[in-house]
Amino acid sequence: MSEETLKKKPQDLDRSIDTGMDQFGRFIKRRWFWVLLAGLLIWYVFTSVVPQLSPPSPTSLFFYVFQLLFAVIFIMIQFVALFWFLGRPRLYWVMPGETGVGFDDYKGNPEVLESARRIVELLRGVKEFQEMGGQPVRGLLLSGPPGTGKSYLAQCISTEAGVPFAYASAASFKAMFVGMDVLMIKRLYNKARRLAREYGGCVIFMDEIDAIGASRANSRTNMGIGGGAFGMFGGGTGGLNELLMQMDPPNVETGWFKKVLRVIGLYHSRVQTQPVLTIGATNIPETLDAALLRPGRFDRKIHVAPPTDRHRGEVIEYYLDKVKHQPNISISALVARFIDPNTGQGYTPVAIKHVINEAAIIAHFDGRDSVSYKDIVEAQNVHEFGLRQLGELTPVDRRRLAYHEAGHAIAQYYLMEREFPAYVTIHPRSDVEGAAGFMQPRPKETIRTKSKEDLLADIQVMLAARACESLFLDVEQMGAVADLAMATQAAAGYVGAYGMDGTLYSYVSMTGAGIAFERNNVPKERVEAVLNSQFKAVKNLLQEHREAVIGVAEALIERDELVAEEIEEIVKEADARRVNRLVLEDFKVLANGNGHRTNGHALVDDSTNGNSNGSPKIVDALPPTGGASNMTSLNSVELFNNDDPQFFMGG
Repeated sequence: MSEETLKKKPQDLDRSIDTGMDQFGRFIKRRWFWVLLAGLLIWYVFTSVVPQLSPPSPTSLFFYVFQLLFAVIFIMIQFVALFWFLGRPRLYWVMPGETGVGFDDYKGNPEVLESARRIVELLRGVKEFQEMGGQPVRGLLLSGPPGTGKSYLAQCISTEAGVPFAYASAASFKAMFVGMDVLMIKRLYNKARRLAREYGGCVIFMDEIDAIGASRANSRTNMGIGGGAFGMFGGGTGGLNELLMQMDPPNVETGWFKKVLRVIGLYHSRVQTQPVLTIGATNIPETLDAALLRPGRFDRKIHVAPPTDRHRGEVIEYYLDKVKHQPNISISALVARFIDPNTGQGYTPVAIKHVINEAAIIAHFDGRDSVSYKDIVEAQNVHEFGLRQLGELTPVDRRRLAYHEAGHAIAQYYLMEREFPAYVTIHPRSDVEGAAGFMQPRPKETIRTKSKEDLLADIQVMLAARACESLFLDVEQMGAVADLAMATQAAAGYVGAYGMDGTLYSYVSMTGAGIAFERNNVPKERVEAVLNSQFKAVKNLLQEHREAVIGVAEALIERDELVAEEIEEIVKEADARRVNRLVLEDFKVLANGNGHRTNGHALVDDSTNGNSNGSPKIVDALPPTGGASNMTSLNSVELFNNDDPQFFMGG
C-alpha cells in the first residue's frame, strides 16, 4: 500500500468524525430547549417522585403488568388482523434457483432473448457498471398479446441473474380502504431492497401493471363521475404515486439502524441505492401513465410478439418433446397449421402448449400412450371451433350442405396457393355461431402482402358454394346469404376502395370503410359486374374439376367432416381420374373421326334440386369454357372493415 493511501485514510476518518460532531452540535443548537426541558423532567422524577413511591407487592405488580400486556396484545391483534387481511397483495417470493426455468427454456423469440440477456448482464455486474459511471436499469416493460410468455421471460431473467424474484398481481394492490395500496407497495419495495442488499439484486414482476398504472387523466375523469365514494374506499391514484416514488426513489437510507444513527447525528455517509429491477407486463401499454414510461422508471421496453414462421418450430418441438408422440409428426406441417386464421399471426407459445396438451388428452382417452398428428389436428379444431354439435340431418339437408361446402373447399384448393382448406364439416361447432356447416381455410405462412388477383380469387371462393349448388343440384339455398354478403363487400372494396377497377378513387378516404358502399357513390352496376364475372369464372372452375367436387361432397355425406390431408387425398385421386377421362375422350375423337367432344357429367339426385333420398343420376353438366383454368394460384385477402374469420358457411 502506498504512502499516499496510508495518509489518506486517517484524513478521511478525521473528516468523518468532524462532520459527525458538526451534525451533533447543530442538533443541540437547534433543539436545546427540548433537551433542557427533558433534563429538568428527568431530574424532578428522580429527586421528588421516585423517593415517595413505595414498592408494590409482587401480586399487585403481576396483576398490573398482566392487564397492561393483555390490553396491548388485544390492540395489536386487531391491527395485525386488519393489516394481514387487507394489506396483503397477491404476492409470491421465489428465491434464486427455485423457478427452474432459464434462457434455455425460452424459445421462439431470439431478439427478445438477446435483450433479456443484456438485462441479466447488468444485474450481475451492477457494481462494475456503476464504477464506470452507468446507472442500473430500474424498470423493464414487457408488452404484447396474451400468451406470448411475458411472465415466463421475467422468471428466466430472475433465474439467470441469481436474484430473488417477486411475482405480484398488480390488481391485488387495489385495496378496499384508501392508503392500503400505498402501504402494500412500500412494504414490497422495502423487502426487495433488503433482499437486494443480501443477494446483490432483486426482481419485482408486476403482471397486468395497467391495473394500477393507468393514466391519471382517465382516473380523474372516473372520480368526477363516480363521486366521493372512491376517495373513501380505496379510490384515487395513491398506489400509482407510491409506485412512481419507489421506482425512482430519493437517496434515503432504508436500514433502520442507520436511520437512528442519522437522527442523532452519529452516522454520515453517502446513501447507496439498492439494485431493484421492476418488470411490468401489460397487453395495453398505451393506457399507462406517462410518468411510468419516462426514462428513469421503465428504462427499457420490449414488445413480445408471437413467434414468426422461422422460429415457431422451436416452440412446437420444445412442447412436443414433453409428451410421448409418434416420430413421424412433421414439425414443418405443424408450423404451417399453427397460424390463427382470424388474425393471420402465428400461435402464441401458450396456445401451442395448450393444443399439444389437449392432443395428449385425446390420445389418453382413446386408449393410446402416444400423440399422433391426427390428435393434434383434432385438438386444434376444438381449440378454434369448439366442440362438435352432431345432429340428425335429413338426406336432403345432408346432400345440400355437402355440395355447398365442397364448392368452397375445391375453389380454395385450386385458387389459393398460399392457403389450403384445413377443415370442412356439415355439422355446427359450438364456437362458430350461425353456421350449419363451414369450410375453414388456413394460411401456409404468415401473409403480409395482397394483390388484385388475391381479392378476385377470394370473391370466387365466396361464390363457389352458390355456383356448386347451381351446377350439381340445380337449386339455390338461403344458406349462401353470408357468402353473398361477404362477396358483395369485397367487390365493393375492389371497385370503390382499393383502386382496382380502372379508377384510383377510394371512398374510404372520404367517409371511412365502415359505411355501406351505396352511400359512397359506388355504382351497383360495377359491383354487380365484378360479382357476375367471378361467379362465371368459379363456375367454370368447378365444372372443370367436377370429379373433385363430387368426391369431396360424397365423402362429406359419408363422414360428416374432412381435414386437410383427407381433402388433398380425395382431390389428387379425382385429378387422376380427370386425366384418364380427358385421355379417353381424345381417343374417342380420333376413333370416331370427328371433333365432337362429349360433355362432362355430374351427380345430382332424381329431381335435380337435391331433394331426392334415392341414388343420384348422371346428367349433362355445363361444358367448360376456360377462364378459370388459366387462373394463377391466388391468395385470400382481409376485407376492408372486416376482421371476422372468413368461415364459408352453408345451410
